[in-house]
Amino acid sequence: MGRRMIYDHFFRSAVDTLHDERRYRVFTTLERDVERFPRAIWHSSDGPRDVVVWCTNDYLGMSRHPVTIEAAMRTAQRMGVGAGGTRNIAGTSLPIVELEKSLARIHGKEKALVFTSGYVSNETGIATIAQLLPNCLILSDAQNHNSMIEGVRRSGAEKVIFRHNDLAHLEDLLAAAEPARPKLIVFESVYSMDGDVAPIHAICDLAERYGAMTYIDEVHAAGLYGASGGGYAEEVGALERLDVIEATLAKGFGCIGGYLAASDLIIDAIRSNAHGFIFTTALPPAIAAAAHAAVEHLATSSEERRRHRTQVARTKAVLNAAGLPVKLNPTHIVPVIVGDPELTKRASDMLLMEHGIYVQPINYPTVPRGTERLRITPTPFHSDDLIDGLADGLVAVWQKLGLPLKPQAAAA
Repeated sequence: MGRRMIYDHFFRSAVDTLHDERRYRVFTTLERDVERFPRAIWHSSDGPRDVVVWCTNDYLGMSRHPVTIEAAMRTAQRMGVGAGGTRNIAGTSLPIVELEKSLARIHGKEKALVFTSGYVSNETGIATIAQLLPNCLILSDAQNHNSMIEGVRRSGAEKVIFRHNDLAHLEDLLAAAEPARPKLIVFESVYSMDGDVAPIHAICDLAERYGAMTYIDEVHAAGLYGASGGGYAEEVGALERLDVIEATLAKGFGCIGGYLAASDLIIDAIRSNAHGFIFTTALPPAIAAAAHAAVEHLATSSEERRRHRTQVARTKAVLNAAGLPVKLNPTHIVPVIVGDPELTKRASDMLLMEHGIYVQPINYPTVPRGTERLRITPTPFHSDDLIDGLADGLVAVWQKLGLPLKPQAAAA
């Protein structure tokens, strides 16, 4: 007991620090409802309560679409619920092979490789590629996701960070590198906290000029953008210019898993060398079948994307008209800036307790200090009435907390 108590001190200190900095995270237990999405049951300490979820990453609601549910149930009944092993040992099922073919097709690549999560595909993909390139220099956008940062770190390669979306800075760094040295530019297409987008074509221009490979994270764009759901790169006609595309099955496609899409040779090299792929159990067949159904559905159906954009645009317009500090951007992310961790947490709690609106606070280190926010993500199923209710709830909370509204809107 005494030995354990000595070590407990370190863990208690780590948790206490989070409490002191108002960054301690509290999980909210939700029971999602397929029939009433985006409504859910919140299992609070006072018993179950009905809430509207406004911060889901199930952007298009594909997790509750009949095609995904039916595919999962049918496959589970036929093949069971587990994968049975790694991809090399009994885990390569027909559904996962079919899924990889579909993913390669929508991204305009020869091959795709599925991982157990988007985090793993990023961390493993970047690390493996950089390790296979002798003396590789990684050029990483300053706002890249933690999974990309960890992939860069794990690679052991030299890295330089370019200012977010700053093409001049990126070019300076490329020009300073030895021309023959292997170089890998890693960046995102849609940045999940601010909702801004990368200048993909301009980055590809620099990559071609200075002999660099490109690696793009389409996690918050796959399924949502492009005529086939191929992401923001498809939306802007840049698929052929990118060397490696990484994305997830857990957001636009409503399932779980991550993947890479690239040339046959690059995928084969990653498949054969990536420890995060080789030494872990494969995605279960039922999940792979559900994801495959979602990918195939969104490759031909534009209705989900059309309705999504309509409700996103209405949400931004209504919140902006109400005087709320919405950070505007060209994508589906709706950041409402608070700028203080404690007030952000209080706003989130008040919305849940008093208005039945569930939206998680986003604090440091996910966003820089002083930019704490509520990150709102409308779906095609957030009705006009729900959007109006969100605006009313936010305004009421803002007024109670003494947070500023735009003067003209407050006067109205």
